[in-house]
Amino acid sequence: MSGLGAIFRRDLGLLLPGGKRGGTLLPVLFFLAVAMLYPFAVGPDAPLLARTGGGVIWVAALLAAILPLDRLVAPDLEAGMFDQWALRGLTEEMVMASRLAAHWLSFGPPLMLAALPAAALLSLSGETLRTVLLGLLAGTPGLAAIGLTIAALTVSLRGGAALAGLLLVPLAVPLLIFGAGALSTGGAGGIALTGAMSLLLCAACPFAAGAAVRAAREG
Repeated sequence: MSGLGAIFRRDLGLLLPGGKRGGTLLPVLFFLAVAMLYPFAVGPDAPLLARTGGGVIWVAALLAAILPLDRLVAPDLEAGMFDQWALRGLTEEMVMASRLAAHWLSFGPPLMLAALPAAALLSLSGETLRTVLLGLLAGTPGLAAIGLTIAALTVSLRGGAALAGLLLVPLAVPLLIFGAGALSTGGAGGIALTGAMSLLLCAACPFAAGAAVRAAREG
C-alpha cells in the first residue's frame, strides 16, 4: 500500500498545476474560454444566457475533459514505468485506480471552481449555479473514468490521442443528458442518475484500463 500511496502522490504532483504534465491548467482555461465566448456568439441577452448557460457549462466541461487524455497513460508506458511497478507487485488495475483518483482531483474540483466565474459571465442565478455545481460533482468522476479508460485503450494505437477525443464525446453523452437535464427539471433525479452512472464507471474503469495497459505492455 505504501508503494501505491507513492504512486498516487507522484500522479497528483504531475497532474496538478505546476506539475510536469500540467493536466489541470489547460482544461480550466479552455472551459473559461468557452464560457467567455458564448455571450459574444448569442449576444448580451441576459434571460437567454441564464436559460442556456447551464447547458453551455456542461458542454464546456465535456470538451475540456478531452485535453488531458494524451498525458494520462502514454508517458508512463513509453518510460517503462508500468514494468517497474509490476516488478514491485503492483498490478495495472491498482495503478489505474490510483490514477483515476489523482486525475479526478486534478480535473473535477478545478472545473467546479472555474464554474463560479463562468456562471457570472453567463448570468446564471444562484439556484441554477447550485444545480450545476452538484451536477458537476456527480458527473466529473464519470468523465474522468471514461477519459482514463479511453486513454488506456488507445495508448498503443497510432494517432491514439485524436481517436481518444473522438471516442470520449459519444460515450459521455449519457452523463451530459442527465447532468444538464437536471437544470430543466429542477429536481434531484437527474443528479442522482448522474452520480449512479459515475459510480459504475469509476468501479469498472480500473479493470478495463488495467487490462488495456497490460495488453499494450505485452503486445
